[in-house]
Amino acid sequence: MTRIVYVNGRYLPYGEAAVHVEDRGFQFGDAIYEVCEVIDGRLIDEPRHMARLERSLNELQIQQPMAQRALGHVMRQVIKRNRVRDGLVYLQVSRGAAPRDFYFPGPDVLPTVVCLARPMSRAVPATNALKGIAIKSMPDIRWQRCDIKTVMLLPACLAKEAARADGAKEAWFVDGDGFVTEGASSNAWIVAEDGTLVTRQLGSAILPGVTRTTLLDVLREEGMVPVERPFRLNEAYAAREAFITSATQTVMPVVRIDGNTVGDGRPGPIAQRLRNKFHQFAAISGT
Repeated sequence: MTRIVYVNGRYLPYGEAAVHVEDRGFQFGDAIYEVCEVIDGRLIDEPRHMARLERSLNELQIQQPMAQRALGHVMRQVIKRNRVRDGLVYLQVSRGAAPRDFYFPGPDVLPTVVCLARPMSRAVPATNALKGIAIKSMPDIRWQRCDIKTVMLLPACLAKEAARADGAKEAWFVDGDGFVTEGASSNAWIVAEDGTLVTRQLGSAILPGVTRTTLLDVLREEGMVPVERPFRLNEAYAAREAFITSATQTVMPVVRIDGNTVGDGRPGPIAQRLRNKFHQFAAISGT
């Protein structure tokens, strides 16, 4: 469990960690975040996570709260103080606390920084990967800047809950034109009937996943050239394989979509191979 949380320069016991009632992250969802995988106490793909965090801050015109090196120090301290060997570290930055107003506050209002870490068993996703997971599709009701990693996650929560009620582990959003955008907390991939590896191209409709980016490095090394384009649900239903990518799941095979069996109903060889190779290519930062 989480023992210590970093809040605005202080490392506090979990039960005492809090932000101001008028923090804009709380009132407006005016905040961004990153989640990094932790293995053996080390951060996975830290440089790419920090680059994406900086981009999200810039897109929302939120001040950089401190240098990336300082943020990295905070994350490592939180990992150590919580004695996390395998798990995740969560970093959130809001625009700060100010009297409630739709207009942005002035530069004298400093961003709020929160960081926590918690252990996660690597055995659970490993077990899921052996049998694969189910997906439920949902209409994409999110805003049109999904490329920014904000805390406005209510549509994702609703989709995840609907997926769970249907016996699925993840939801895939489908846009107004019938194309899959991405998962509620992951990027979506298929191996089409003709063997082509397909994932949606980057743009405002999807988050530029860090795991997605690292997987592209793996594919280049494997001599595989993915096609980055939209795909429809019918194409996914008929695919040879499907899988998702995220920081906490890495490469997770998908064996069922909306009750339709994908391939032979077992994790496919491409997904399994990519999962096994992923951490050979991910950047692993020291403690």
